[in-house]
Order: sequence, then structure tokens, then C-alpha cells
Amino acid sequence: MTEHLTHFDAAGQAHMVDVGAKAETHRIAVATGSIRMKPETLALILSGTAKKGDVLGIARIAAIMASKRTADLIPLCHPLALTRVAVDFTTDEANSAVHCRAQVETYGKTGVEMEALTSVQVGLLTIYDMCKAVDRGMTMTDIRVTEKAGGKSGDWKA
Repeated sequence: MTEHLTHFDAAGQAHMVDVGAKAETHRIAVATGSIRMKPETLALILSGTAKKGDVLGIARIAAIMASKRTADLIPLCHPLALTRVAVDFTTDEANSAVHCRAQVETYGKTGVEMEALTSVQVGLLTIYDMCKAVDRGMTMTDIRVTEKAGGKSGDWKA
């Protein structure tokens, strides 16, 4: 196996990866995920009458804010100056779910996959928090990076 875990040094100790010699490039990552719920819960979200307010609007703001705080949450992530964060929610009545897609961009020396994943997860957690009074059985699922662009390793799509 020629690949190795970059967050460990030769002695096996955790460390923050040195990105100082890397080229600054336009970096993009897209992550997606879903939250499944009771049909009544989705209907409540769609009606806009949830007790705590506009569920998807608040979840979008939370997702954007989370992407900017990723380095505070994940111990070895570099703090990044993000240039763009776009978060979209789509409702899926057939499967009683809300799907989240986050696209995060920067011009820098390291990728933004963790920021995109954090954005999706916190967006979905916010939906859970806002609706848990009526549906504690909601399930977050399929959270993953679906594409990335930029950097030495180039472009990748799931």
C-alpha cells in the first residue's frame, strides 16, 4: 500500500499536516446527506408551522456557520478562509426525507472536504433539533463527499 495516513508522523504520533509547500489552488468540495422522518414531520416542515420557526431556513444558516467553524471542531483541520458556501435542501415526500447538499470553496493549500461534511451534518442536526419534539426517530444517513476539485490529487467524483 503506497498511501499512508497523513495525520501521523513516522513515530505514529498525531500531528497537523504541513501544507506550507503546497500550491494555492481553487478548491471545491461537495457533500450530501439526508434525514429521514415521519411523513407528518415532513408535512410540518413544508407547512412552515413548526413551533421553532422556518426549519430549512435556520438549518441553512447553521450549515453555513458550521463550515466556517470546522477547524474548531475537528482537531487537526487547518483554519481556512472560505470564499463560498452554498447549502441547498430538497424535500422528498415519496421517501419522507430532506436531502442536504453543501458546496464549499476556497483558494488555498488544502481541501475543503471536511468543511463540506461539517456543513451537511450540522444542517441535518439542526433539522433534528427543531423537529425532535414531534419525531425523535429521525435518522441522518448517507453523509458523504460526492466530489472535490483542486489540489495535487486533482478532481474526484463519487
